[in-house]
Amino acid sequence: MDLQSRLNSLNNSMPSDIENFAAEHSRNFIVSDEYFNLKSEIHDRLTRTIDLSLMDSIDRKLLKREIRKATEAILHDDSVQVIPLNIKEREQLVKEVEDEVLGLGPLESLMQDPSVSDILVNTYKTVYVERYGKLEPTMVRFKNDAHLMRIIEKIVSAVGRRIDESTPMVDARLEDGSRVNAVIPPLAIDGPSLSIRRFAVDPLELHDLVVLQALTPQIGELLKGIVKAKLNVLISGGTGSGKTTMLNVMSAFISDAERIVTVEDSAELQLKQDHVVRLETRPPNIEGKGEVAARDLVRNCLRMRPDRIIVGEVRGAEAVDMLQAMNTGHEGSLTTVHANTPVDALLRLETMVNMANFNLPSQYIKKYISSAIDVVIQLTRLMDGSRKIVSLQEITGMEGEVITMNEILSFDQTGLEKDGSVQGHFRLHGIRPSFFNKFKAMGIPIPDDIS
Repeated sequence: MDLQSRLNSLNNSMPSDIENFAAEHSRNFIVSDEYFNLKSEIHDRLTRTIDLSLMDSIDRKLLKREIRKATEAILHDDSVQVIPLNIKEREQLVKEVEDEVLGLGPLESLMQDPSVSDILVNTYKTVYVERYGKLEPTMVRFKNDAHLMRIIEKIVSAVGRRIDESTPMVDARLEDGSRVNAVIPPLAIDGPSLSIRRFAVDPLELHDLVVLQALTPQIGELLKGIVKAKLNVLISGGTGSGKTTMLNVMSAFISDAERIVTVEDSAELQLKQDHVVRLETRPPNIEGKGEVAARDLVRNCLRMRPDRIIVGEVRGAEAVDMLQAMNTGHEGSLTTVHANTPVDALLRLETMVNMANFNLPSQYIKKYISSAIDVVIQLTRLMDGSRKIVSLQEITGMEGEVITMNEILSFDQTGLEKDGSVQGHFRLHGIRPSFFNKFKAMGIPIPDDIS
């Protein structure tokens, strides 16, 4: 089913179907202390009777069956203080015990919900999710801080990390590629905190962004031409604005004949080309050694004979090496940066270069940036949760000590509908980009209404 069909299906079913799904998977929880105590006792007994080290070698269906049998046996044990449960509640209990042993406990139902893009655990009794760009509270909760800590430790230990008072912050990645950040006391004052950025199993493509009105077909053709013309692109935006999605979409336009090397803190890009080498940074180990930073990987890229270098996000001194690659023959490189406007994006790049302690004059750094980057694409998450390209600008050079840019197109918000959705339109500024000369020389068609 394509995206338009999925959207139509969702629109036709709202709110009943989605509300039913949410009720079934995240709100139908018995939250009494007696229920949590019973579930904890069952889990504790299971961990004593089941050899958890053998879980990976046992068929999952068989393991679920054995857990269900063991749970039923425990519930019939006279030594267990069982609270009255109807058939539905009993089935729910067994399912949650399975999630505790095999998955992420109370969060497992949210992980199975395709509409959830972010899971935010503020404390053991407060869990929020993001659906369709908007945050909403859930009825999901943990028994206490110790219960939440058990889930956090389960996540980080699976990737060979640890979290304790000496290392109270950790970044990790789940098996499906979802990014996880955890912070515990003493840094987290009110108790352990957990954030999960879901990994898109079925990444959006260009036509999906058109359907979602993040851009128009003409803008899509322009982006395709920008990539094929090997222009260096900086994608800018705030948190959750769709930078990685846009980077993934634009990367799809790279020819299969080119060698691509990607550098990411947490591997999220899902490139479909065959000739791709994916590199991921590594944090320091418990002794504080073994760190491999993004800058080390970007430097190493230059020795790997890449046709294209894609850096998931520039955050620090690696910006120097990224700009150097763009200026030394590695055309068509793409990267992202956290910034609210194209001007802020370039200012952040300048700040990152200074972080590398080169002590270069500001004018020289700006000139270096202006000669390296050709196009800046600004993304924004609007009030209704939608993501859009709000500005596409071409860097034209320097005037004095200022980097000059021409805005090719923008999105103008004109108001809000009664349902809160954003009203607006994409506007062309009547400027013919100088990179159209490169389009013409390379035989790349120029989109209608933009030329």
